[in-house]
Formats: sequence, C-alpha cells, structure tokens
Amino acid sequence: MNDKLDLAIINPRYVVSAVRKEQYPVEQLPEIAFLGRSNVGKSSLINALCNQRGLAKVSGAPGKTRTVNFFSAVLRCKEGEESWRYPFYLVDLPGYGFARTSGSDRERWSRFIGEYIRESKKLKLLCLLVDLRHPGLQIDRDAYEWLHAGGVVLQIVGTKADKLNQSDRNKNLSALERLFPAAARPIAYSALKQQGRSTLLGRFLQYTAEDGVVDKE
Repeated sequence: MNDKLDLAIINPRYVVSAVRKEQYPVEQLPEIAFLGRSNVGKSSLINALCNQRGLAKVSGAPGKTRTVNFFSAVLRCKEGEESWRYPFYLVDLPGYGFARTSGSDRERWSRFIGEYIRESKKLKLLCLLVDLRHPGLQIDRDAYEWLHAGGVVLQIVGTKADKLNQSDRNKNLSALERLFPAAARPIAYSALKQQGRSTLLGRFLQYTAEDGVVDKE
C-alpha cells in the first residue's frame, strides 16, 4: 500500500440483519465479511475500524448472534489534495463455537454461513479473525479448511495483539502464516490501540476499488 494514502471508513450505519438470502441488501456493493470464534473480538474490531462505538453490538453472551448483519460504509482514500470514496458493505457473520456445540448446531451454522458465501455475488474478501494469543486452535483450523475448500478469498487477522509483547507477537504471526496460508500475510490487530488498522484498510482498498471510483473530489 502507498504510505502516502490516508484511509478511513466514514458514514458507517446499520442496514439489516438477515436470516435468509431474500433479506440481503438489494444494492450491489462490494462486501467485506468478518468471521471468527465467538469471543475473538469481532464486534470490537468492527467498531474500532469504523471509529464508532456500539455500531456492532458486543454481546454479553458470546455465540448468541444468529443473523448476518450488514453495515453500509464508505472507504475514503486521500492522497495529497485528491480524495476518492468507495462505498461497500461490512458484513458481520455469526461467530462459531464448534467446541461447545452439538453436531446438529455445527451443521446448521455451516448451512447458514454457506448460503451467504454461495449466494452473495459481491463478497470480495472474508476476514477470518484468530486470537493472536492462541494461533493454533483446532476450532479455527477447522473453519479455515472449510472456507478454503469453498474458494473464499481470505485475510487472516490476529486479534488482541496488544496483549502480547513484540517477540511473542512476531512468533505467533509466523505461526498464523504457516497454519493459515492465504494470498496476503496475516495482520496483527489491536482494537484497543488501533494497531494494524492502516494495513487492513489497505487490503479493503484493493477490493472495494475494483468496482470503480465514486465521488472523486
């Protein structure tokens, strides 16, 4: 990413919670989805990226979300005196908790998320969130293998990076890169300190800009 670019998400707003494809937004915008274990910090990451506390609800009962939540947003890209805006959807997918759920619950979750992945024609990138403190959990590896087999374009994000020292952070990032191979290297992210924000937004730019420039200023 060009270091001179100033990237920010602006105008984020909740649009709809869907339980079937007929409820997905009609407007055809690029979609960037977020998926992870139920307590991985997904809502906190989305809120931090959008700089809007409470946009994505942080549940007191992890794993209870059973809807696909769509948020509209605009990625603003500034370079010098020029500015571009790229509208897109942030998509918050239900967290998985395979370790604590029955086989029937896992199957239901797979069908639910699988329908979104198959039916959403504008899904450009899926951010798979993994707790950077625990990079090798089988629950995350199972999710990765399932998504990888489905041909989903993945960005691995190691959350809660601020809870590790630099040495452990680098070591665990290397483990993520080995365990979850993807087109781009994993990103260490801290919702508390905004670490990794510019790198992740740079990845968003690659996919939201595919549909052309909107509102060049």
